[in-house]
Amino acid sequence: MRKLISYFAIAAGFIALILLAISGPLYRTGVAELSSAFLLLRWAAYIGAGATIVGLLLLIWQALQSSRHGPSSMLMGLAVIAAAASFVIPYLQVQTARSVPAIHDISTDLVNPPEFVAIAPLRADAPNPVAYAGDETAAQQRQAYADISTWTSAAAVEQVYEQSLQVVADMGWQLVASDLAEGRIEATDTTTWFGFKDDVVIRLVATEQGTTVDVRSKSRVGRSDVGVNAKRIRAFLAALQQRL
Repeated sequence: MRKLISYFAIAAGFIALILLAISGPLYRTGVAELSSAFLLLRWAAYIGAGATIVGLLLLIWQALQSSRHGPSSMLMGLAVIAAAASFVIPYLQVQTARSVPAIHDISTDLVNPPEFVAIAPLRADAPNPVAYAGDETAAQQRQAYADISTWTSAAAVEQVYEQSLQVVADMGWQLVASDLAEGRIEATDTTTWFGFKDDVVIRLVATEQGTTVDVRSKSRVGRSDVGVNAKRIRAFLAALQQRL
């Protein structure tokens, strides 16, 4: 009986890891809807949690017994690692989501957010509309991401523009449009696992002191961005500051 349970726990651990691994690609390739992909994640976490507990108990039991019957401790250990990863990764995502506001539109300028122009047609069918999310979102952002604000550089707008394009390329974003005369750069960042598309618009304005830089990052799907848009804006401004 213990031998049967051991093999069942091993199978469950690796099945959980497979469910975790395929959830993103199935959505990214259009095979599964987002709700179905998230369901796979949920089941990966449930199965992984159970397989981890059972696997650890069996490993302890094997360590206390002299019998060598059943699967090896190494195989069981690998299954426990797979199961634990299948639980921990979705769990951490949920905890991160709970620690940030359920918003998906972040801007350094909350009074006059940069507008999407070239990207607007690309978001025509997106669940999240291209228009700014509004005052409620702005209030939540001020509370959660107080550090995100307009950045000012002493460099001329032409220099900031060129360096901004370099940062966009370095970060692996897809450049959609750029216009020095309008001081606008638009790009799309696609996440690796699920293939979520988040759009970014950068606005540059020449001033007597140099150039003001405003960045807006908005997800096409999902009520919450799990903090990704704020993280993206911080990373862009930090990289731009290093270049200037």
